[in-house]
Amino acid sequence: MNLMGGSHVQRLEGAIQASVLRQNVIANNVANADTPHFKRSEVQFESLLRDQLSNNKLRGRRTHEKHMYIGPRSGVPQASLVQDQHSVMGNNKNNVDMEHEMTLQAENQLRYYTYVQQLNHHINMMKTAIDARR
Repeated sequence: MNLMGGSHVQRLEGAIQASVLRQNVIANNVANADTPHFKRSEVQFESLLRDQLSNNKLRGRRTHEKHMYIGPRSGVPQASLVQDQHSVMGNNKNNVDMEHEMTLQAENQLRYYTYVQQLNHHINMMKTAIDARR
């Protein structure tokens, strides 16, 4: 039995990794705010996960490796990096808006802390269950 590797934990792990990647991308965007012709990038994860969860209405649980799969086999989607090639903010053809990047950074920080709190809660619940069996 894999207690810590359940789908909930896998989704949280994917979300945390996407938040770390998003932080690095935002930092890169900010660092290149004055670089001529630089095009900002974004990380997409939550929308991919939402689409996957809404499309996977039925998924069976396998208790043995020889059992057949019910529903899709896909796990947590990978975060994707998207570059904005179309917008332009200044005369140098750069499209980094510092206010927008700072807003995205604050939002990402809140998401990261929320994901970590959820993971900590899950771990504490497992610990409580294990301690109760003793």
